[in-house]
Amino acid sequence: MVYKVQFSTTAEKQLAKLPKPIIRRLFSWVASVEEIGLPATQQIRGYRDEPLLGILKGKRSVRLNIQWRLIYELSPTNEIIFVTVERITPHEYRH
Repeated sequence: MVYKVQFSTTAEKQLAKLPKPIIRRLFSWVASVEEIGLPATQQIRGYRDEPLLGILKGKRSVRLNIQWRLIYELSPTNEIIFVTVERITPHEYRH
């Protein structure tokens, strides 16, 4: 299966405002998805890839660091599974 990462308009706009270490980590994740596939990338513990609940059910979250999260969803086609990065956002901690 071939995986191709694409960015939503919202995520593309957010890229310009991200700290450089977060951008490097993001594109490391993108390279991993496109080179070894999403299932193998999901197994990399450092990313802590997990399904989301509530209004974001059906999407997944990847940790870029302790604060920043990448939210993505899958769009399978006949030949390619598109991994769409919906947004990159600071995680809101609730106490």
